[in-house]
Amino acid sequence: MRRPGPIAAVVLVLACVVGMLALSGCGEGSGSVAGGRPVIVVTTPVLGSVVRQVVGDAADVQVLMPNGADPHEWRPSARDVAALDHADLIVENGLGLEGGLTNAIQQARDDGVPVFTATDHVSVRRVGAGEGGASTDADRQAGALDPHFWTDPLAMRQVVLALPPAVKSATGLDVQAGAAAEAARLAGLSRAVGAALARVPAGQRDIVTGHESLGYFADRYGFRIIGAVTPSLSTGAEASASHVADLAAAARAHHACVVFGEVGTPAAVTEAVASEAGTRVVELSTHALPASGGYDAFVTGIATAVADGLRRCA
Repeated sequence: MRRPGPIAAVVLVLACVVGMLALSGCGEGSGSVAGGRPVIVVTTPVLGSVVRQVVGDAADVQVLMPNGADPHEWRPSARDVAALDHADLIVENGLGLEGGLTNAIQQARDDGVPVFTATDHVSVRRVGAGEGGASTDADRQAGALDPHFWTDPLAMRQVVLALPPAVKSATGLDVQAGAAAEAARLAGLSRAVGAALARVPAGQRDIVTGHESLGYFADRYGFRIIGAVTPSLSTGAEASASHVADLAAAARAHHACVVFGEVGTPAAVTEAVASEAGTRVVELSTHALPASGGYDAFVTGIATAVADGLRRCA
């Protein structure tokens, strides 16, 4: 048989390459790219940590946001959008937390990618009008839905228990055993956190936060949020001078000796509230996983910082 000439050979090679890329989804795609494993794309590192515990090595879990990024402000790259388009399943937080990803996730959904929304499966809290006397922002007045469920291990447990049917439908994987084990561990984690926080006296349980991110934690473990430095469910809002003054006054009235700062909250404003209230600032890691230990260490770290910070008020 006559061999192809140089030009024909180049055309043949290019055709093969194009065919391989089409089959692989250009390197971003689903199971065939991940060594035969389905691809689950998760929006946030905290959710990603728990999803990995549930599915184990049966799927390739890809997390979009860098650890420590502010989910309210983060914006995806073209590569991130492509990962969503080629996922077998997308796991998102929902309730507007991933504002920069809204359009990209909706486009993937329109293209047929199944999406599991974590906050569809938790008992969502509302930031009620009149809750915490220092804040008069629109979120509180409207009773906005709070997306920050992940600071409560039992809320995360609800998500874990709801995940297996979505994974089964999207990928064919049975992760029920992994979910049951993770749910049991989360229940144990919540008990341990509750025991550690029981050391905080009843009179020292009024707290000031960076933004409206600790509501689920406070509700679960018996704390009351009297206000937030950034008076919103999003870190994108700005605190006025009058808000800073009102919040400082509320902190003094409730004998709150700590202002808890966090990612996305302007440090200068946090320091201004603390200075005017005669308190000190303690930083919380409400969005970033620790270097080791995953979700368990994340929640334990928040609890330890809160307990140590408040117990020093005595």
